Amino acid sequence: MSECLWTTAAITEAMRATVQGDLPAGITGISIDSRTIRPGEVYFAIKGDVHDGHAFVDAALKNGAAFAVVEAAQREKFAADARLLVVDDVLAGLVDLGLAARARLGARVVAITGSVGKTSTKEALLRVLSAQGPTHASVASFNNHWGVPLTLARCPADVRFAIFEIGMNHAGEIEPLVKMVRPHYAVITTVEPVHLEFFSGIEAIADAKAEIFLGVEPDGVAVLNRDNDQFARLEKSAKKAGVSHIVSFGSDAEADARLIDISLHPTCSAVHANILGQDITYKFGMPGRHMAMNSLAVLAAASLMGADLAHAALTLSQVVPAEGRGVRLMLEIAGGEALVIDETFNANPASTSAALNVLGTAAIGGQGRRIAVLGDMLELGLRGAELHAGLLEAVTANAIDLVFCCGPLMRNLWDALPSDKRGGYAGDAKGLESQVVSTIRAGDAILVKGSKGSKMGPIVTALTKRFPSNAARDDAAE
Repeated sequence: MSECLWTTAAITEAMRATVQGDLPAGITGISIDSRTIRPGEVYFAIKGDVHDGHAFVDAALKNGAAFAVVEAAQREKFAADARLLVVDDVLAGLVDLGLAARARLGARVVAITGSVGKTSTKEALLRVLSAQGPTHASVASFNNHWGVPLTLARCPADVRFAIFEIGMNHAGEIEPLVKMVRPHYAVITTVEPVHLEFFSGIEAIADAKAEIFLGVEPDGVAVLNRDNDQFARLEKSAKKAGVSHIVSFGSDAEADARLIDISLHPTCSAVHANILGQDITYKFGMPGRHMAMNSLAVLAAASLMGADLAHAALTLSQVVPAEGRGVRLMLEIAGGEALVIDETFNANPASTSAALNVLGTAAIGGQGRRIAVLGDMLELGLRGAELHAGLLEAVTANAIDLVFCCGPLMRNLWDALPSDKRGGYAGDAKGLESQVVSTIRAGDAILVKGSKGSKMGPIVTALTKRFPSNAARDDAAE
Protein backbone atom coordinates (compact mmCIF):
# COMPACT_ATOMS: atom_id res chain seq x y z
CA MET A 1 0.00 0.00 0.00
CA SER A 2 1.22 3.47 -0.82
CA GLU A 3 2.56 5.72 1.94
CA CYS A 4 0.39 8.63 0.81
CA LEU A 5 -3.20 7.98 1.86
CA TRP A 6 -4.64 11.07 0.14
CA THR A 7 -3.26 13.91 -1.91
CA THR A 8 -4.21 17.28 -0.50
CA ALA A 9 -5.77 18.16 -3.84
CA ALA A 10 -8.05 15.10 -3.64
CA ILE A 11 -9.14 15.90 -0.09
CA THR A 12 -9.82 19.51 -1.01
CA GLU A 13 -11.92 18.49 -3.98
CA ALA A 14 -13.88 15.80 -2.11
CA MET A 15 -14.83 18.20 0.70
CA ARG A 16 -15.16 21.32 -1.46
CA ALA A 17 -12.80 22.96 1.01
CA THR A 18 -10.91 26.25 1.02
CA VAL A 19 -7.14 26.12 1.49
CA GLN A 20 -5.33 28.31 4.01
CA GLY A 21 -1.58 28.31 4.56
CA ASP A 22 1.20 26.29 2.99
CA LEU A 23 -0.10 22.72 2.84
CA PRO A 24 1.95 19.62 1.94
CA ALA A 25 1.13 17.65 -1.21
CA GLY A 26 -0.40 14.76 0.66
CA ILE A 27 -1.15 13.11 4.00
CA THR A 28 -0.31 9.72 5.51
CA GLY A 29 -3.31 9.31 7.80
CA ILE A 30 -6.37 10.85 9.44
CA SER A 31 -6.80 11.66 13.13
CA ILE A 32 -9.48 13.12 15.37
CA ASP A 33 -7.28 13.08 18.49
CA SER A 34 -4.60 15.76 18.89
CA ARG A 35 -2.91 13.71 21.64
CA THR A 36 -2.09 10.73 19.44
CA ILE A 37 -1.72 12.37 16.05
CA ARG A 38 1.41 11.42 14.14
CA PRO A 39 3.44 13.68 11.86
CA GLY A 40 1.98 13.79 8.38
CA GLU A 41 -1.60 13.07 9.41
CA VAL A 42 -4.51 15.46 8.91
CA TYR A 43 -6.49 16.48 11.99
CA PHE A 44 -10.29 16.76 11.77
CA ALA A 45 -11.71 19.11 14.42
CA ILE A 46 -14.85 17.08 15.15
CA LYS A 47 -17.39 18.39 17.66
CA GLY A 48 -18.00 15.59 20.16
CA ASP A 49 -20.51 15.18 22.97
CA VAL A 50 -18.02 16.61 25.47
CA HIS A 51 -15.34 18.53 23.57
CA ASP A 52 -15.11 20.63 20.43
CA GLY A 53 -12.09 19.51 18.43
CA HIS A 54 -11.41 23.10 17.39
CA ALA A 55 -10.00 23.67 20.89
CA PHE A 56 -7.15 21.30 20.05
CA VAL A 57 -6.23 22.43 16.53
CA ASP A 58 -3.15 24.37 17.66
CA ALA A 59 -1.95 21.36 19.66
CA ALA A 60 -2.47 19.06 16.68
CA LEU A 61 -0.47 21.35 14.39
CA LYS A 62 2.28 21.64 17.01
CA ASN A 63 2.38 17.85 17.28
CA GLY A 64 3.10 17.49 13.58
CA ALA A 65 -0.27 17.45 11.84
CA ALA A 66 0.08 18.09 8.11
CA PHE A 67 -2.89 20.45 8.45
CA ALA A 68 -6.27 20.65 10.18
CA VAL A 69 -9.82 20.63 8.87
CA VAL A 70 -11.91 23.32 10.58
CA GLU A 71 -15.31 24.90 10.09
CA ALA A 72 -15.62 28.31 8.48
CA ALA A 73 -17.41 29.75 11.52
CA GLN A 74 -14.28 29.20 13.65
CA ARG A 75 -11.61 30.03 11.10
CA GLU A 76 -10.77 33.36 12.71
CA LYS A 77 -9.59 31.65 15.89
CA PHE A 78 -6.41 30.53 14.15
CA ALA A 79 -3.36 32.34 12.82
CA ALA A 80 -3.54 33.64 9.27
CA ASP A 81 -0.75 31.29 8.21
CA ALA A 82 -2.09 28.21 10.05
CA ARG A 83 -2.24 25.12 7.82
CA LEU A 84 -5.97 24.62 7.37
CA LEU A 85 -8.67 23.24 5.11
CA VAL A 86 -11.86 25.18 5.78
CA VAL A 87 -15.31 23.60 5.34
CA ASP A 88 -18.84 24.52 6.37
CA ASP A 89 -19.13 21.51 8.69
CA VAL A 90 -16.25 19.22 9.71
CA LEU A 91 -18.30 16.05 10.21
CA ALA A 92 -20.06 16.60 6.87
CA GLY A 93 -16.63 17.07 5.30
CA LEU A 94 -15.48 13.76 6.80
CA VAL A 95 -18.57 12.06 5.35
CA ASP A 96 -17.78 13.52 1.92
CA LEU A 97 -14.23 12.21 2.16
CA GLY A 98 -15.55 8.81 3.22
CA LEU A 99 -17.81 8.72 0.17
CA ALA A 100 -14.85 9.60 -2.04
CA ALA A 101 -12.87 6.79 -0.43
CA ARG A 102 -15.63 4.28 -1.18
CA ALA A 103 -15.86 5.51 -4.78
CA ARG A 104 -12.17 4.81 -5.42
CA LEU A 105 -12.13 1.47 -3.58
CA GLY A 106 -11.73 -1.76 -5.52
CA ALA A 107 -11.79 -4.08 -2.49
CA ARG A 108 -14.38 -6.67 -1.51
CA VAL A 109 -16.33 -4.94 1.25
CA VAL A 110 -18.17 -6.50 4.20
CA ALA A 111 -20.33 -4.77 6.83
CA ILE A 112 -21.06 -6.40 10.19
CA THR A 113 -23.81 -5.62 12.69
CA GLY A 114 -25.68 -7.51 15.39
CA SER A 115 -26.89 -7.19 18.96
CA VAL A 116 -23.93 -9.18 20.29
CA GLY A 117 -20.53 -10.11 18.89
CA LYS A 118 -20.07 -7.66 16.05
CA THR A 119 -16.72 -6.32 17.26
CA SER A 120 -15.24 -9.74 18.07
CA THR A 121 -16.51 -11.06 14.72
CA LYS A 122 -14.96 -8.09 12.94
CA GLU A 123 -11.64 -8.63 14.72
CA ALA A 124 -11.62 -12.35 13.88
CA LEU A 125 -12.40 -11.62 10.22
CA LEU A 126 -9.66 -8.99 10.19
CA ARG A 127 -7.14 -11.55 11.49
CA VAL A 128 -8.25 -14.07 8.85
CA LEU A 129 -8.28 -11.73 5.86
CA SER A 130 -5.14 -9.78 6.70
CA ALA A 131 -3.24 -13.07 6.58
CA GLN A 132 -4.26 -13.37 2.91
CA GLY A 133 -4.00 -9.84 1.57
CA PRO A 134 -3.98 -6.11 2.41
CA THR A 135 -7.00 -5.52 4.65
CA HIS A 136 -8.56 -2.42 6.21
CA ALA A 137 -11.03 -2.52 9.12
CA SER A 138 -12.76 -0.37 11.70
CA VAL A 139 -10.59 0.49 14.71
CA ALA A 140 -12.01 -0.59 18.07
CA SER A 141 -15.79 0.02 17.90
CA PHE A 142 -15.78 2.92 15.44
CA ASN A 143 -19.26 2.03 14.22
CA ASN A 144 -21.38 5.19 14.53
CA HIS A 145 -22.11 8.41 12.66
CA TRP A 146 -18.48 9.56 12.86
CA GLY A 147 -16.73 6.22 13.21
CA VAL A 148 -17.98 4.80 9.91
CA PRO A 149 -17.02 7.78 7.70
CA LEU A 150 -13.68 8.01 9.54
CA THR A 151 -12.99 4.34 8.83
CA LEU A 152 -13.92 4.85 5.18
CA ALA A 153 -11.76 7.94 4.82
CA ARG A 154 -8.80 6.05 6.33
CA CYS A 155 -9.15 3.20 3.85
CA PRO A 156 -6.27 2.98 1.32
CA ALA A 157 -7.38 2.64 -2.29
CA ASP A 158 -5.36 -0.51 -2.93
CA VAL A 159 -6.49 -2.91 -0.19
CA ARG A 160 -7.94 -6.29 -1.16
CA PHE A 161 -10.48 -6.50 1.67
CA ALA A 162 -12.35 -3.89 3.74
CA ILE A 163 -14.34 -4.61 6.91
CA PHE A 164 -16.78 -2.18 8.51
CA GLU A 165 -18.62 -2.49 11.80
CA ILE A 166 -21.99 -0.76 11.97
CA GLY A 167 -23.80 -0.15 15.25
CA MET A 168 -27.04 1.39 16.40
CA ASN A 169 -29.28 1.87 19.41
CA HIS A 170 -32.17 3.56 17.59
CA ALA A 171 -34.09 2.76 14.43
CA GLY A 172 -32.87 4.63 11.37
CA GLU A 173 -29.20 4.79 12.38
CA ILE A 174 -27.85 1.92 10.28
CA GLU A 175 -29.34 2.93 6.92
CA PRO A 176 -27.29 6.12 6.28
CA LEU A 177 -24.12 4.37 7.44
CA VAL A 178 -24.51 1.29 5.25
CA LYS A 179 -25.32 3.49 2.26
CA MET A 180 -21.89 5.07 2.72
CA VAL A 181 -20.18 1.69 2.98
CA ARG A 182 -22.08 -0.07 0.17
CA PRO A 183 -20.94 -3.56 1.19
CA HIS A 184 -20.90 -6.62 -1.03
CA TYR A 185 -21.58 -8.74 2.05
CA ALA A 186 -23.75 -7.93 5.08
CA VAL A 187 -23.33 -10.01 8.24
CA ILE A 188 -25.80 -9.97 11.16
CA THR A 189 -24.36 -11.95 14.07
CA THR A 190 -27.60 -12.21 16.05
CA VAL A 191 -30.64 -10.25 17.22
CA GLU A 192 -31.18 -10.12 20.98
CA PRO A 193 -33.13 -7.97 23.50
CA VAL A 194 -30.66 -5.08 23.55
CA HIS A 195 -31.51 -1.33 23.68
CA LEU A 196 -35.10 -2.31 24.55
CA GLU A 197 -35.53 1.14 26.06
CA PHE A 198 -35.73 2.47 22.50
CA PHE A 199 -37.73 -0.33 20.84
CA SER A 200 -41.17 -1.87 21.17
CA GLY A 201 -39.76 -5.40 21.13
CA ILE A 202 -37.33 -7.86 19.60
CA GLU A 203 -39.01 -7.67 16.18
CA ALA A 204 -38.41 -3.94 16.05
CA ILE A 205 -34.75 -4.53 16.86
CA ALA A 206 -34.57 -7.05 14.00
CA ASP A 207 -36.12 -4.51 11.63
CA ALA A 208 -33.54 -1.92 12.67
CA LYS A 209 -30.69 -4.40 12.09
CA ALA A 210 -32.22 -5.24 8.71
CA GLU A 211 -31.51 -1.70 7.55
CA ILE A 212 -28.05 -3.05 6.71
CA PHE A 213 -29.55 -4.68 3.61
CA LEU A 214 -30.54 -1.28 2.19
CA GLY A 215 -26.96 -0.48 1.24
CA VAL A 216 -25.82 -3.86 -0.11
CA GLU A 217 -24.40 -3.73 -3.62
CA PRO A 218 -26.26 -5.47 -6.50
CA ASP A 219 -25.68 -9.25 -6.40
CA GLY A 220 -24.56 -8.91 -2.79
CA VAL A 221 -24.91 -11.51 -0.04
CA ALA A 222 -26.54 -11.51 3.40
CA VAL A 223 -24.89 -13.77 6.02
CA LEU A 224 -27.45 -14.57 8.73
CA ASN A 225 -27.70 -16.62 11.92
CA ARG A 226 -30.15 -19.47 11.16
CA ASP A 227 -30.30 -20.45 14.85
CA ASN A 228 -31.66 -17.02 15.83
CA ASP A 229 -35.41 -16.65 16.32
CA GLN A 230 -35.43 -13.64 13.98
CA PHE A 231 -33.83 -15.46 11.03
CA ALA A 232 -37.02 -15.71 8.95
CA ARG A 233 -37.83 -12.03 9.55
CA LEU A 234 -34.32 -10.98 8.54
CA GLU A 235 -34.34 -13.23 5.48
CA LYS A 236 -37.63 -11.69 4.36
CA SER A 237 -36.27 -8.18 4.89
CA ALA A 238 -33.13 -8.98 2.91
CA LYS A 239 -35.10 -10.26 -0.05
CA LYS A 240 -37.43 -7.26 0.09
CA ALA A 241 -34.34 -5.02 -0.11
CA GLY A 242 -33.17 -6.88 -3.20
CA VAL A 243 -30.61 -9.15 -1.52
CA SER A 244 -31.57 -12.54 -2.93
CA HIS A 245 -28.42 -14.47 -2.00
CA ILE A 246 -28.77 -15.57 1.63
CA VAL A 247 -26.03 -17.58 3.35
CA SER A 248 -26.90 -18.88 6.81
CA PHE A 249 -24.73 -20.11 9.67
CA GLY A 250 -25.47 -22.05 12.83
CA SER A 251 -26.15 -25.54 14.15
CA ASP A 252 -29.42 -25.85 12.21
CA ALA A 253 -29.34 -28.75 9.72
CA GLU A 254 -30.12 -26.35 6.87
CA ALA A 255 -27.35 -23.85 7.66
CA ASP A 256 -24.88 -23.21 4.83
CA ALA A 257 -22.07 -22.81 7.37
CA ARG A 258 -23.07 -25.56 9.78
CA LEU A 259 -21.68 -26.57 13.15
CA ILE A 260 -21.22 -30.34 13.24
CA ASP A 261 -19.43 -30.75 16.56
CA ILE A 262 -17.75 -28.57 19.15
CA SER A 263 -15.48 -29.18 22.12
CA LEU A 264 -15.42 -26.27 24.57
CA HIS A 265 -12.25 -25.53 26.53
CA PRO A 266 -11.54 -22.81 29.11
CA THR A 267 -9.82 -20.49 26.62
CA CYS A 268 -10.67 -21.86 23.17
CA SER A 269 -12.95 -24.18 21.21
CA ALA A 270 -12.28 -27.08 18.86
CA VAL A 271 -14.81 -26.91 16.02
CA HIS A 272 -15.89 -29.34 13.31
CA ALA A 273 -18.02 -27.59 10.70
CA ASN A 274 -19.17 -27.67 7.13
CA ILE A 275 -18.56 -24.31 5.46
CA LEU A 276 -20.39 -23.88 2.16
CA GLY A 277 -20.06 -27.58 1.40
CA GLN A 278 -16.52 -28.13 2.68
CA ASP A 279 -15.86 -30.09 5.89
CA ILE A 280 -13.24 -28.49 8.11
CA THR A 281 -11.90 -28.84 11.66
CA TYR A 282 -10.19 -25.96 13.42
CA LYS A 283 -9.30 -24.39 16.75
CA PHE A 284 -10.85 -21.03 17.56
CA GLY A 285 -8.76 -19.02 20.01
CA MET A 286 -11.64 -17.60 22.06
CA PRO A 287 -13.78 -19.50 24.58
CA GLY A 288 -17.53 -19.98 24.51
CA ARG A 289 -20.06 -21.57 22.21
CA HIS A 290 -21.36 -18.13 21.21
CA MET A 291 -17.92 -17.14 19.96
CA ALA A 292 -17.50 -20.40 18.08
CA MET A 293 -20.84 -19.86 16.35
CA ASN A 294 -19.66 -16.47 15.10
CA SER A 295 -16.52 -18.13 13.75
CA LEU A 296 -18.82 -19.90 11.30
CA ALA A 297 -19.92 -16.50 10.00
CA VAL A 298 -16.28 -15.44 9.76
CA LEU A 299 -15.34 -18.44 7.65
CA ALA A 300 -18.43 -18.11 5.46
CA ALA A 301 -17.75 -14.42 4.82
CA ALA A 302 -14.05 -15.00 4.20
CA SER A 303 -14.79 -17.76 1.71
CA LEU A 304 -17.37 -15.63 -0.11
CA MET A 305 -14.84 -12.79 -0.30
CA GLY A 306 -12.32 -14.99 -2.09
CA ALA A 307 -10.08 -16.03 0.80
CA ASP A 308 -8.67 -19.55 1.04
CA LEU A 309 -10.88 -21.45 3.49
CA ALA A 310 -8.23 -23.82 4.86
CA HIS A 311 -5.83 -20.96 5.52
CA ALA A 312 -8.64 -18.94 7.11
CA ALA A 313 -9.55 -21.78 9.47
CA LEU A 314 -5.92 -22.20 10.48
CA THR A 315 -5.64 -18.49 11.26
CA LEU A 316 -8.60 -18.62 13.65
CA SER A 317 -6.38 -20.29 16.25
CA GLN A 318 -4.51 -16.95 16.52
CA VAL A 319 -7.60 -14.92 17.43
CA VAL A 320 -7.53 -13.50 20.98
CA PRO A 321 -10.07 -11.38 22.88
CA ALA A 322 -9.98 -7.61 22.54
CA GLU A 323 -9.64 -5.36 25.60
CA GLY A 324 -12.65 -5.63 27.88
CA ARG A 325 -14.11 -8.49 25.84
CA GLY A 326 -12.83 -11.57 27.60
CA VAL A 327 -9.16 -10.77 28.14
CA ARG A 328 -7.71 -13.08 30.81
CA LEU A 329 -5.40 -11.85 33.54
CA MET A 330 -3.63 -13.92 36.17
CA LEU A 331 -3.40 -12.45 39.65
CA GLU A 332 -0.47 -13.59 41.78
CA ILE A 333 -1.91 -14.23 45.23
CA ALA A 334 -0.40 -15.76 48.34
CA GLY A 335 -0.61 -19.49 47.87
CA GLY A 336 -1.11 -19.42 44.11
CA GLU A 337 -2.93 -17.55 41.38
CA ALA A 338 -6.44 -16.35 40.53
CA LEU A 339 -7.91 -15.77 37.07
CA VAL A 340 -9.75 -12.60 36.08
CA ILE A 341 -11.92 -12.54 32.96
CA ASP A 342 -12.31 -8.90 31.92
CA GLU A 343 -15.68 -8.44 30.18
CA THR A 344 -16.13 -4.81 31.17
CA PHE A 345 -16.53 -3.26 27.72
CA ASN A 346 -20.31 -3.67 27.65
CA ALA A 347 -23.14 -5.97 28.65
CA ASN A 348 -26.63 -7.11 27.76
CA PRO A 349 -28.66 -10.19 28.77
CA ALA A 350 -27.35 -12.38 25.94
CA SER A 351 -23.67 -11.46 26.34
CA THR A 352 -23.83 -11.70 30.14
CA SER A 353 -25.38 -15.17 30.01
CA ALA A 354 -22.71 -16.18 27.49
CA ALA A 355 -19.97 -14.80 29.75
CA LEU A 356 -21.37 -16.76 32.69
CA ASN A 357 -21.23 -19.88 30.49
CA VAL A 358 -17.54 -19.16 29.88
CA LEU A 359 -16.96 -18.68 33.62
CA GLY A 360 -18.64 -22.04 34.15
CA THR A 361 -15.91 -23.72 32.10
CA ALA A 362 -13.03 -21.81 33.72
CA ALA A 363 -10.54 -23.96 35.60
CA ILE A 364 -10.31 -23.40 39.36
CA GLY A 365 -7.72 -24.81 41.72
CA GLY A 366 -7.64 -26.03 45.30
CA GLN A 367 -10.22 -24.13 47.29
CA GLY A 368 -10.96 -21.85 44.34
CA ARG A 369 -14.42 -20.58 43.45
CA ARG A 370 -16.15 -19.26 40.35
CA ILE A 371 -17.08 -15.65 41.13
CA ALA A 372 -19.23 -13.30 39.03
CA VAL A 373 -18.95 -9.54 39.58
CA LEU A 374 -21.86 -7.95 37.70
CA GLY A 375 -22.94 -4.36 37.07
CA ASP A 376 -26.15 -3.02 35.57
CA MET A 377 -27.09 -3.84 31.98
CA LEU A 378 -28.46 -0.57 30.65
CA GLU A 379 -31.03 0.51 28.03
CA LEU A 380 -33.41 -2.40 28.71
CA GLY A 381 -36.48 -0.27 29.33
CA LEU A 382 -39.45 -1.68 31.22
CA ARG A 383 -38.04 -5.21 31.13
CA GLY A 384 -34.86 -4.22 32.97
CA ALA A 385 -35.82 -5.71 36.35
CA GLU A 386 -37.05 -8.95 34.80
CA LEU A 387 -33.98 -9.44 32.60
CA HIS A 388 -31.56 -8.82 35.47
CA ALA A 389 -33.36 -11.27 37.76
CA GLY A 390 -33.41 -13.72 34.87
CA LEU A 391 -29.63 -14.07 35.04
CA LEU A 392 -30.16 -16.40 38.00
CA GLU A 393 -30.75 -19.23 35.52
CA ALA A 394 -27.26 -18.82 34.01
CA VAL A 395 -25.70 -18.41 37.46
CA THR A 396 -27.25 -21.68 38.61
CA ALA A 397 -26.60 -23.61 35.40
CA ASN A 398 -22.89 -22.75 35.50
CA ALA A 399 -22.32 -23.55 39.16
CA ILE A 400 -21.23 -20.01 40.01
CA ASP A 401 -20.21 -20.01 43.67
CA LEU A 402 -20.42 -16.31 44.52
CA VAL A 403 -22.05 -13.30 42.86
CA PHE A 404 -21.23 -9.67 43.58
CA CYS A 405 -23.76 -7.15 42.24
CA CYS A 406 -23.80 -3.38 41.90
CA GLY A 407 -26.35 -0.91 40.60
CA PRO A 408 -30.12 -0.52 41.10
CA LEU A 409 -31.01 -2.90 38.25
CA MET A 410 -28.64 -5.65 39.34
CA ARG A 411 -30.31 -5.47 42.75
CA ASN A 412 -33.02 -7.61 41.14
CA LEU A 413 -30.55 -10.44 40.63
CA TRP A 414 -29.13 -9.94 44.11
CA ASP A 415 -32.59 -10.32 45.65
CA ALA A 416 -33.18 -13.50 43.63
CA LEU A 417 -29.89 -15.15 44.65
CA PRO A 418 -29.87 -17.84 47.32
CA SER A 419 -28.03 -16.63 50.41
CA ASP A 420 -25.06 -18.95 49.91
CA LYS A 421 -24.28 -17.35 46.54
CA ARG A 422 -24.36 -13.76 47.76
CA GLY A 423 -20.86 -12.29 47.71
CA GLY A 424 -21.71 -8.62 48.19
CA TYR A 425 -23.82 -5.73 46.91
CA ALA A 426 -23.19 -2.00 46.44
CA GLY A 427 -25.04 0.85 44.82
CA ASP A 428 -22.27 1.37 42.27
CA ALA A 429 -19.03 -0.20 41.06
CA LYS A 430 -16.87 2.04 43.22
CA GLY A 431 -18.61 0.79 46.33
CA LEU A 432 -18.05 -2.83 45.30
CA GLU A 433 -14.28 -2.60 44.72
CA SER A 434 -13.07 -3.23 48.27
CA GLN A 435 -15.56 -6.08 48.79
CA VAL A 436 -14.30 -7.92 45.73
CA VAL A 437 -10.60 -7.30 46.34
CA SER A 438 -10.80 -8.52 49.95
CA THR A 439 -12.63 -11.72 48.96
CA ILE A 440 -10.30 -13.10 46.26
CA ARG A 441 -8.10 -16.07 47.10
CA ALA A 442 -5.82 -18.46 45.24
CA GLY A 443 -7.58 -20.74 42.79
CA ASP A 444 -10.52 -18.39 42.11
CA ALA A 445 -11.85 -17.53 38.65
CA ILE A 446 -13.49 -14.09 38.58
CA LEU A 447 -15.70 -12.67 35.83
CA VAL A 448 -16.21 -8.88 35.82
CA LYS A 449 -18.95 -7.62 33.48
CA GLY A 450 -21.40 -4.75 33.09
CA SER A 451 -22.58 -2.12 30.64
CA LYS A 452 -20.11 0.60 29.75
CA GLY A 453 -22.11 3.09 31.80
CA SER A 454 -21.79 0.86 34.87
CA LYS A 455 -18.03 1.57 34.95
CA MET A 456 -16.90 -1.91 35.92
CA GLY A 457 -13.38 -1.48 34.49
CA PRO A 458 -11.96 0.09 37.68
CA ILE A 459 -12.75 -3.14 39.56
CA VAL A 460 -10.39 -5.01 37.23
CA THR A 461 -7.85 -2.23 37.70
CA ALA A 462 -8.20 -2.48 41.48
CA LEU A 463 -7.58 -6.23 41.35
CA THR A 464 -4.49 -5.92 39.15
CA LYS A 465 -3.10 -3.14 41.34
CA ARG A 466 -3.58 -5.15 44.49
CA PHE A 467 -2.11 -8.30 42.94
CA PRO A 468 0.56 -8.45 40.21
CA SER A 469 -0.93 -9.64 36.91
CA ASN A 470 0.14 -11.12 33.62
CA ALA A 471 -1.89 -11.78 30.50
CA ALA A 472 -2.95 -15.40 30.62
CA ARG A 473 -2.83 -17.12 27.23
CA ASP A 474 -3.88 -20.70 27.51
CA ASP A 475 -2.19 -23.28 25.32
CA ALA A 476 -3.37 -26.29 27.28
CA ALA A 477 -5.88 -27.18 24.58
CA GLU A 478 -3.24 -27.33 21.84
